[in-house]
Formats: sequence, C-alpha cells, structure tokens
Amino acid sequence: MTARREGFSWVRLAAIAHKEFVQMRRDRLTFAMMVGIPLIQLVLFGFAINADPKHLPTAVAAGEATPFSRSLVAAMETSGYFRVTATPASVAEGERLLRLGQVQFLLHIPSDFSRRLIRGERPALLLEADATDPAATGNALAAVRELADGALRRDLGGALAGLDSRPPPFELRLHRRYNAEGITQYNIVPGLMGVILTMTMIIMTALAMTRELERGTMENLLAMPVRPLEVMLGKILPFVLVGYVQVLVILLAARYAFGVPMVGSVWLLLACVLPFILANLTVGITFSSLARNQTQAMQMSFFFFLPSILLSGFMFPYRGMPGWAQALGEVLPLTHFLRLVRGIVLKGHGIVEVWHYLWPLAAFTLAVLGLGLRRFRRTLD
Repeated sequence: MTARREGFSWVRLAAIAHKEFVQMRRDRLTFAMMVGIPLIQLVLFGFAINADPKHLPTAVAAGEATPFSRSLVAAMETSGYFRVTATPASVAEGERLLRLGQVQFLLHIPSDFSRRLIRGERPALLLEADATDPAATGNALAAVRELADGALRRDLGGALAGLDSRPPPFELRLHRRYNAEGITQYNIVPGLMGVILTMTMIIMTALAMTRELERGTMENLLAMPVRPLEVMLGKILPFVLVGYVQVLVILLAARYAFGVPMVGSVWLLLACVLPFILANLTVGITFSSLARNQTQAMQMSFFFFLPSILLSGFMFPYRGMPGWAQALGEVLPLTHFLRLVRGIVLKGHGIVEVWHYLWPLAAFTLAVLGLGLRRFRRTLD
C-alpha cells in the first residue's frame, strides 16, 4: 500500500525555506558573490563607464606663442574633450608621447601660423589622434571640426575682420594614427587575446586544485615530498602551453580572417604573452587555494573577470572613466596587456616601449604568488 499523499503544507514549505537560508548563511562566499556582483555592476555601469570620454590628454607642439595660437588651444580645452597635459619642445618629442600612449592627441602649430593667417593664406594645422581605439577619439574629432569655425572669432577684429568668414581662415587637418580608417576589429581582435586568456587561464587553474579536493586526490598529493611552490608551479606549467595554443589561434584569425595588420614583431609579442599568462595563472591557483569547492572557485573567477573586462579599456574607453576607476584598472593585468598587445600590433612597439607594461605584470604576479603561497594549505584541514 502506498502512503496517502497529504495536501499542500505551509509548515513544510517554511521548514524547507528555513533550511535553505541556513545553508546560504553557512556558505558565506556564495552569499557575498550574490550581493557583491550586482553591486559591482551597479557601481561600474552607473559611475565608471562612459562611452563619451572627456578631458583627453593632449600635447601641443607650438612653433609660436601668439594670441592666435593661444586662442586655438583655449577653444579646444573649452570644448571639454581636450586637456593640454604636455607642451613638447619638438614635434619628435610629441610623436614619442603619442606613440607611447601618454597623450591621445598631438596638435601641431607651425612657426609661421600667425604670419600666414594675417596674409590670408589659410595656414594648415595638424591634429594627430591615437586612433587605436576609435571610440575614444571619435566624438572629440567631430567636435574639433565645429570649433574651427569660431575659435579665432574674438581675435579677428578691426582690420582682420575680413578673415572671419566661412570657411575658417585656417585649414584643420586630422590624422588618425595607427588606425586611419577607424576599423573596430583592429582594436577589438587583439584585445580579445587578453580577454580570452584572462577568462580561461583563471577558471581552469582555479578549478584545478579544488577538483583535487572534491575528488579526494589531494591527500595523495599532500603525501608526496613536495613543497607548496612546486605544487603551484606544477599546476601552472601545463596551462602555459594551452595559453600559447590560444594565442596562436587568435593571431591566425586576426591576420587572415579579420585582416588586422601586424606592425611589430610577432616574436616579441609571443615573448610578452608569457608574463601575462603567468599573472592570470597565479590568480587562478590562488583562488583554488582559497575555495573549498569548484563552485566557489568559479564564483571568485567571475568576480575577478567582471572588473577586468569593464575597467581595462576593452569594452569602454579607459580615459572616459573617473580617476578612481582608472586607479583600479591600473591594478588589473588585462589593462597593461591591452596596451602592450595593441602597441606591438598597431604601433610597432619594441622592447623599450613594452617594458612600461611588463614590469606591472611582473609585480602583480609576484604579489599574488606570495599571497597564494601563504594561503596554500598543506593539509586538508
């Protein structure tokens, strides 16, 4: 005989719900992720993300210091899109700043600009833009064309009033460097290399150690005469090869499927990938030493991956974020790797330039590795 099935019971429902709340309270990490991830999304999308960056760093290589040149620079800064951060003594120095990514724009004012302007010869001004990220410069370049019409209106009075006409009394030439056609794939596809490596390297290594715990094979591993550093490196090294396979696949797709140019050295790029892979692998192995199961390891991986993809400059212009968000982005390995890979691929950076991005990766790796070694459990307790 089968037991008679009773009707719906609110008491049993409350008991089961109470049991789930107790379980949730015990799993503090999962509860923190449930609250933390939506909070991070709210803060980042509400305060940090800006698709229309303003106050972009600009260098002005001025061959003269006259009221006309000062009015031009003042008009650009008044627009809100440009902020003069450097006044290089030569055009070559300005080109170096632009190439290193220290400025977003470089304005050339020739030494005979005022003289030719007064003569009505329509002298040319050259504004160069680092267009490796078209989204970061598009609105600013559109605004500067409108500024050209009225930038000198206050200075063109009296005998010079005849020059205040349309077209403006000077010619503004815009030069998009490193991505002249503003092709989005040139920016996105190299960046995908960093995003894919971040996601896969951290998740795979974070699951590696916790899988040992859940399957009970950790006891055999701990019984072996090995040191924590040896265990961590042994877990990391196989994934280095996996990471390089991913890199080769992305490079082949970038070149032959998307037509992304390779201005710099492929061998230098492959060498620079290693510090980035190691940085992500140390994060994953540290997460695995903190988590007690694969679910927690996965949660921590996504908790790290979400700010990385939003604050690194991959999805949104880095310089469009407020200062506190940029400071957080500087801590993340993906931020430096995006600059590194785009610099080599699109700008032809050499070892001298990429060193500025390599040492933060090395410092991050050593810091996280030290934390992971300190937290690594020699026993199952």
